[in-house]
Amino acid sequence: MTSLSRKDTMFVGLMLFALFFGAGNLIFPPFLGQEAGKNFWPAIFGFIITGVGLPFLTVIAIALAKDGVKTLGNRVHPVFGLIFATAVYLSIGPFMGIPRGANVAFEMGIKPFLSGERSGIALLIFTILFFALVYWVSLNPSKLVDRIGSLLTPVLLAAIAFIGAGSLMKYNGPLGDTTAKYVASPVFSGFMEGYLTMDTIAALAFGIVVVTSIQSKGVTEQSLVVKAVVKAGLVAGIGLAAVYVVVGLLGAKMNGTFDNGGAILTTAAKALYGQFGVMLLGLIVMLACFTTCVGLIVATSQYFEKLVPAVSYKTLVTVITAVSFLIANLGLNQIIALSVPVLIIIYPITIVLVGMSFFHKAFGGSRLVYAGALLGAGIVSLFDGLKMFGMAAEMAISLFEKIPLYGVGLGWFIPALAGGIVGYTGEWILKHVFGKKVTN
Repeated sequence: MTSLSRKDTMFVGLMLFALFFGAGNLIFPPFLGQEAGKNFWPAIFGFIITGVGLPFLTVIAIALAKDGVKTLGNRVHPVFGLIFATAVYLSIGPFMGIPRGANVAFEMGIKPFLSGERSGIALLIFTILFFALVYWVSLNPSKLVDRIGSLLTPVLLAAIAFIGAGSLMKYNGPLGDTTAKYVASPVFSGFMEGYLTMDTIAALAFGIVVVTSIQSKGVTEQSLVVKAVVKAGLVAGIGLAAVYVVVGLLGAKMNGTFDNGGAILTTAAKALYGQFGVMLLGLIVMLACFTTCVGLIVATSQYFEKLVPAVSYKTLVTVITAVSFLIANLGLNQIIALSVPVLIIIYPITIVLVGMSFFHKAFGGSRLVYAGALLGAGIVSLFDGLKMFGMAAEMAISLFEKIPLYGVGLGWFIPALAGGIVGYTGEWILKHVFGKKVTN
C-alpha cells in the first residue's frame, strides 16, 4: 500500500488552501476585527471554528463517503441525494459561485483603475481573459496540484504576507473599541460570521477534488486516502487560520470607520505602498478568485462526468466555463442578490448532513433519522430563503421568530434536533414493534 509523501501532502494541502481561499476569506476577517476591537481574540476564535473547522470536517466526511456529496445525500434517499448534490454543484458552480468569483476579481483588481463608463466593456474583456486561463488550467485536473499547490499558492501567500506583515508593523497600536455586536458574546458572534465564507458548502465540491488528487499519486487504499486528506486539511487549515488572524488583527488596530473589509485592506495597502499596494491587493484577490474558480469548475465537471458518463470531461469543462462567463457579465450585484437566498437554504441542510455523517454508526444509519433532521432544518432554511426573496407572510415570520436561536441565525438547529429524535423514535418503533428497520 502506497501512502502520500510529505512533499505531496504539503502540495495537496497548499492546493486545498488556494481552492478555499477566495476574496470573501480575505475581506470578512478585517471587518470582524474592526467591529470586535478589544474582543478580537475570542471573536476570531469563533470565526475560525466555522471558517476553518467546519470545512475541514466536511472534506473528511466526503473522503469517508467514497463517492462524495451524492453518497451523503443517498443516506436520506437516492432521489434526495441526486437533487441535493446537483443543487450544490450548480449553485457554487456555474450559476453563482464561479461568476461571483470572477466579478469580485474584476471589482477589486481592475475596476479601481477604470472610469465608470468603461466598466461594462472592461468586465467583458476581463472575463474573456479570466475564463480562458481558468479553462486551460481546469482541462487537466491531474496537474492541479502542480499548477496551484506548488506555483500559485506560494505567490498568493507571499503577497498576503507582504501586505499583512507590513500593515501590522505600521498599525501597531492597541486594539480598537468594541461594537455592541461583540460585547456580550464575541465567540458566538465570530462563530456566525464564519458562515459568510460559505466554505462548508464549497468543501462538498472540493473534497472530491482532493481525493482525486491524492489517488492520482498512487494512493488508493481508502484508509490511507482519508489519512492523507486529514493531513492535507491540517496544512490548509493552519494556513487559513494564520491569514484570518493577520488580516483580522489589522482591522482591529486600524483607526477609522470602514464599510467593509475590502476598504480596510485597500486603505492599509495604499498607506503602506501607495498605488503599488492597491495593485498588489488586486493581484491577491484575483489569484484567490482564480484558484477558487478553477477548483469549482474541476469539481463540478467531475461530478457531472460521473452522473452523465456519455458526456466527456472536456465538454463539461467547456460548457460550465461558458455558462459561468455569460452569468458573470450580468454584474456582481445581480449575482449576489440571487445567490444569497439560495445559499441560505442550502447551508443549514449541508451542516446537518455533514454533522450526522460522523454519527452515522451511532444511530444505525437510519434513513428516518436523516430524513427527520433534514426536514426540520429544511423547513426553517427554506422559509429564510423565501423571506429574503420577499415571499414570506408576516404571520409566518412572527411564528418562526419564536423558535429558539432563530434571532441569531440558528433557528434550524432545534427543529433539526427534534426531527432527528422523532426519526429515531420511529425507527425504534418499527424495529421493536413491527420487526422492520429503515437503514442505509
